[in-house]
Amino acid sequence: MSQKRQDVLETAEYLFYQKGFHSVGIKQIISEASVSLMTLYNHFDSKEALVLAVLNNREDTYFSFLKNQFDLNSINSIQEKAQKVMESHLLWLEKMDTNGCLFLRAKEEYTHENDEITKRVISHKKFILSYLEDSGFSKNDAFRLAIQLEGATALAETSNITHIRKECLSIIDLLFHP
Repeated sequence: MSQKRQDVLETAEYLFYQKGFHSVGIKQIISEASVSLMTLYNHFDSKEALVLAVLNNREDTYFSFLKNQFDLNSINSIQEKAQKVMESHLLWLEKMDTNGCLFLRAKEEYTHENDEITKRVISHKKFILSYLEDSGFSKNDAFRLAIQLEGATALAETSNITHIRKECLSIIDLLFHP
């Protein structure tokens, strides 16, 4: 990936996450990324194509982050796996400034405007469940854990992350107790 493309992606992701998709214009992105309009359009056909690229990049970054925190396949206990996933997710939230789920924000803003973006959000949420199932969780356990991850993300916007961590890990102990 070219450095200019990476600069545009990182700048757009930051701005979209902080301000929303519709409130950020192409001019602001190119200005803050220090690229020309032509450079942006050489890499992305439209703002919506940029939004999709940002979502794809965000998903890759998130799952790389999780995989760098632990190896789920080396953990036998479902309870311990769930704790590791939750702890890593909470670290991600701390790192990302707890401003909610970028995917759900995209769905909220594009539901009636762009089916491709809406479908991308839905595929991301399904991928989370698949990732958990592939890591050894049953379908029901994957769903329960995903609910906890989503709840932690939502509450991190308005609540203390230390309190969220304590309560989420307590719930995991109850849900996945051997």
